[in-house]
Amino acid sequence: MIQRCGSCGYYNHPPRLFCDACLARELCFEPVSGRGTVYTFTVMHQRDVAGFEDDAPFINIVVELAEQPQLLMVSNLPIAERAKVKIGAAVQVDFEDRGEGVVVPQFQIV
Repeated sequence: MIQRCGSCGYYNHPPRLFCDACLARELCFEPVSGRGTVYTFTVMHQRDVAGFEDDAPFINIVVELAEQPQLLMVSNLPIAERAKVKIGAAVQVDFEDRGEGVVVPQFQIV
């Protein structure tokens, strides 16, 4: 689900109190496809990222969602995907249950 303007149809992410495109306040959340492409990435070796301490090193990615140019979302990939990740690679969302009621959107290269 991504916030979308009911007035002009623009997607806002992260969510805001008003539309980034037309400043309307007619905002709701709508389902999106979960598809996109890798906009950029880096390998994170930092072990103090909350919730990901045991995952380092991992690949931090910025995904451009298919619904709109510049609709960007930050996520990560396991380090095993290092050989496959490249800017422009197609990705699909998967939801990982991290326990204690926390579910994180993760992307996989397709």
